[in-house]
Amino acid sequence: MNGWYLTAGVTAAGVAAVHIVAGGRDVVRPLLAGAINAEPRRTLHAVWHMVSADLVLAAAALIWLALSDRPGGDAMGWLIAAHFVVYAAAFLAVTLAADWSKPLLRLPQWTLLLPVAALTAAGAV
Repeated sequence: MNGWYLTAGVTAAGVAAVHIVAGGRDVVRPLLAGAINAEPRRTLHAVWHMVSADLVLAAAALIWLALSDRPGGDAMGWLIAAHFVVYAAAFLAVTLAADWSKPLLRLPQWTLLLPVAALTAAGAV
């Protein structure tokens, strides 16, 4: 068993839960109630659901990697680590481009995504 992948998978499952619960309450509900035109609003709603599925599947893949001893697991691990780095980078780029005070605290999702990337990379080494 790969403890790094297991820890990354459990952490990723927590990230998915936070995304689904807090994101549904704090992001999706206000988005759906907003004055944005229907097509972009529904597109963003669909994208939120796609990210939900993506996070759940990544967590499941990491737990599967942790519990299996299959060839190619390290390649998949590196891909999943890169996936979480890119998600974190997207949040950092959007956050830092905004004209906010304390921007890193306004969209702190990157603080949840980077640990999953680091734990996954440690498991792939």
